Amino acid sequence: MGAARLVVGGAGLLAVLPLLGGRPRSALALWRTRWGLLAGVTTALYQVCFFAGVSRAGVALGTLVTIGSGPVFVGLLSWWLLREHPSRAWLTATGISVVGLALLTLDGLRDPSVDALGLLLALASGFGYAVYTVAAKRLMAQGHPSAEVMAGAFGLGGLLLVPVLLLQPVAWLATGSGLLMALWLGLGTTTAAYLLFGRGLRVLPAGPVATLVLAEPVVATLLGVLVLDERLGLLGWAGCALVIAGLALQGASSSRERTVVDIEG
Repeated sequence: MGAARLVVGGAGLLAVLPLLGGRPRSALALWRTRWGLLAGVTTALYQVCFFAGVSRAGVALGTLVTIGSGPVFVGLLSWWLLREHPSRAWLTATGISVVGLALLTLDGLRDPSVDALGLLLALASGFGYAVYTVAAKRLMAQGHPSAEVMAGAFGLGGLLLVPVLLLQPVAWLATGSGLLMALWLGLGTTTAAYLLFGRGLRVLPAGPVATLVLAEPVVATLLGVLVLDERLGLLGWAGCALVIAGLALQGASSSRERTVVDIEG
């Protein structure tokens, strides 16, 4: 499923690139650069590890560990590689959110069906996501348009996962519901979503962007409870509240910093 999502999503990003003023040839040329290659490889890594982790740890807990670990990895990597020093607001907002995610994780660990390998795969996915985010930010800082960076990364990631897709049972893709799912995951949650992600990453530091993305595990947790009948205890609800508070703080801080930059500019 992860391979199908990336193959469809990467192809979709390359297809719409001319409509956004980008050039597919320029996106493909990023594969020959160190940061472009790294972005593509880690995109493939975090997709495969994410779906494998979710299948073993559950939707709520697998998403929480993946996306919850991302901001910590991104903050450390962007500090080291991009020289983006974390602000006090980012540290506070991320700290609140991570505490909330820790409570959600502890709540989810009560489920006996969760295994350690699923959590490790989710953690590996979070690290891959972080490296991809930092690599994409580095390419944008070098002057590459965000749409070309997203198309290049997901196009290469999709190409790398074609063998994975061909070696897996794909009879589900021949059904109407399976095909619709692949198209939605590819075009909706990848092509459209990462074009928006790229626009945000272009104007904000990598750390705050990764923190704002923590909205994803909260939504996944709530959908897991409402749609998949996964249970959430008191610790989990308290964790959700803390993550939302951290997101609100980060959003307000990023908006304020952006306003100051626009006024000074």
